[in-house]
Amino acid sequence: MRIEFLKSVDSTNNYIQKYRGGGENVIVCAERQSAGRGTKGRTFLSDAGGVYLSALFYPDLEAGQAFRLMAHAAVSVCKTLEGFGAHPAIKWANDVFLGEKKCCGILIENFLKENKIYESVIGIGLNVKNDLSSLSDIACSLREVLKNCPTVEEVRGKLTENLTQKSTFEEYLSFVGFLGRRVQVLGKERYFATAKRVLLSGELEVEKDGELIKLSSGEISVRLT
Repeated sequence: MRIEFLKSVDSTNNYIQKYRGGGENVIVCAERQSAGRGTKGRTFLSDAGGVYLSALFYPDLEAGQAFRLMAHAAVSVCKTLEGFGAHPAIKWANDVFLGEKKCCGILIENFLKENKIYESVIGIGLNVKNDLSSLSDIACSLREVLKNCPTVEEVRGKLTENLTQKSTFEEYLSFVGFLGRRVQVLGKERYFATAKRVLLSGELEVEKDGELIKLSSGEISVRLT
């Protein structure tokens, strides 16, 4: 596997595109991003002190199994944090929280051919020691929850290792938090419901007025209440 380190880049997900089609697994890491990208077109604050990386894999999966990649990325982050003594939880579909605040964002870009995923770019931004004072109400860093916070290099090395290992859907479920809680569903309709479980397809099942509803993360977002 090729691993490349950069001082600064607009977005590791953008930069890694130049390796697509080469057939080689690649991980690109940067100390900071000037235009980090999150899901649904959002920006991701990427100042020095965090882990920012993108991984290019050739998974050869059916399109319907795309959630396996998202789940694997989230599990890799959670295993990394857990290994340093933190207690992470996944907020469906792939945001990683420490307590009630987000510490990591994941952006997956899959490329399909004949209903198969032949290339996948997994982008991860993980807050370690970066300054998040402007986002203190919603985001946190690992330094805020650990007395002895590891270095960015240590976290990056362990995350890279975990990304290259296999994981299972059962492991993903073991890290999923917030089930059983009241959430606000944001989409074409907005309503409150109770989060029940995550299905193998990646859909979230919620209960509203006694009815079970399946939600897709591509169409819906969920806010904790």
